[in-house]
Amino acid sequence: MKENLSTLEEKIGYSFKNKLLLHQAMLHRSYANEIGAGRVGSNERLEFLGDAVLELISSRFLYDTYKNMPEGDLTKKRASLVCEPSLARCARVLGLQDHILLGRGEEMGGGRQRDSIVSDATEALIGAIFLDGGLKNAKAFILTHILNDIENQQLFYDSKTILQEMTQEDGQQVIEYRLLGEEGPDHDKRFRFQVLLRGVPMGEGVGHNKKAAEMEAAYQAILRLKQERKA
Repeated sequence: MKENLSTLEEKIGYSFKNKLLLHQAMLHRSYANEIGAGRVGSNERLEFLGDAVLELISSRFLYDTYKNMPEGDLTKKRASLVCEPSLARCARVLGLQDHILLGRGEEMGGGRQRDSIVSDATEALIGAIFLDGGLKNAKAFILTHILNDIENQQLFYDSKTILQEMTQEDGQQVIEYRLLGEEGPDHDKRFRFQVLLRGVPMGEGVGHNKKAAEMEAAYQAILRLKQERKA
């Protein structure tokens, strides 16, 4: 366990004074129940705290960065950056999902790949860093690992809408999302989708639900369209 936590600290760029906080941040309630710690011993309280810290830091960051943006647009932009899929995506770049402690049933059920579990652990980690090292260190983690690529995160979150807008500009109004296949057992299903513009394949995506796979396919199509327009 110490080695596992040490590897995680290297990934996130922060060394905990109180290692128990880091351990608790990775403790899903399914595992906590197995060891008799109960929900209070899981990462849910830290998640509650981390969610508030994340909202504060992201709000201040957007307020300072987009000085002429009205409140409604700031709210939408924040939602795209700290929503469940975006947080899970950032966490997977770090490999955070590999360090979450899950109960046997949750592990067998594919819980390590669920956006909800991974994003909750990310917020719990933020809460743990805040308690261990204060707001300064929590802010450094958020800026480095969550608010580090705003454009691509918003593209991913709004990918289907943005793709629709881009194709309408070009007069291409026919977008089709096609299911290419399904993989894995029922409890850990993975869907593969392809997006076509006027019948031409433009992107593929894989996800643990159809919506996530379509979002990834649309995102890949957007990147391809942007590259083609530069050429």
